[in-house]
Amino acid sequence: MPLVNAKEMLTKAKAGHYAVGQFNINNLEWTKAILLTAQEMNSPVILGVSEGAGKYMCGYKTIVGMVEGMLENLGITVPVALHLDHGSYEGAKACIEAGFSSIMFDGSHYPIDENIAKTKELVAVCEEKGLSIEAEVGSIGGEEDGVVGAGECADPDECKMIADLGVTMLAAGIGNIHGKYPENWAGLSFETLAAVQEKTGTMPLVLHGGTGIPAEMIQKAISLGVSKINVNTECQLAFQEATRKYIEEGKDLVGKGFDPRKLLAPGVEAIKATVKEKIELFGSADKA
Repeated sequence: MPLVNAKEMLTKAKAGHYAVGQFNINNLEWTKAILLTAQEMNSPVILGVSEGAGKYMCGYKTIVGMVEGMLENLGITVPVALHLDHGSYEGAKACIEAGFSSIMFDGSHYPIDENIAKTKELVAVCEEKGLSIEAEVGSIGGEEDGVVGAGECADPDECKMIADLGVTMLAAGIGNIHGKYPENWAGLSFETLAAVQEKTGTMPLVLHGGTGIPAEMIQKAISLGVSKINVNTECQLAFQEATRKYIEEGKDLVGKGFDPRKLLAPGVEAIKATVKEKIELFGSADKA
């Protein structure tokens, strides 16, 4: 099945009160693990690519070729969107050119008027090419490709201004952060989320920084309109832990245990287990 934009899967998720997972990819193993698990769970899925990961994987055209090849070779039939995560204006244009099916333009660090102007221009391009587009209001805490956000809460009125431009989905800061959550984290602001939902109506909302948010908070966020949840750090931690265990047990020193296909296999299985757990939590299993 060819790549699809994320509009239909997220519209269905919003109406059905579940969320679609965006799982960021970092290499071939990551991509294969996520696609196979989504297929096994019969779940739609969004493959997220940060600009840093894009550079690491030799550019956006390389990524498009890898993903499209895998969809065909692995016989993937569930809906798959390839999405730029926290894209700059230039990055968004580059991904459109390279063949991504969905982009995010993160203009949250600009004054609202500039965020609106740049988002409006990209919405027009995406509409013409049949792509989905995500915008952001209120920065997400933590660090993503060198952009540091404090995790402030978005202004619901500004959210409506961006939503009214015709974006497919909206990321609104509600106290969430990227990476591991500190012990003194105050939790999600459901008051802000409810206010944003009231202003934006049927617009699918996006929750960034899904790693480490308690399950009950995730489920409440979904009930308040969140239809897309981003996961990255949790898969990285699972991969790291499984790979460390393999090496610490000396398995890389036995036979051909040094072969990268064997060395990376436990980490791949750990990613699969994490993705499966998240699909179950988000409620998107059997929704393909």
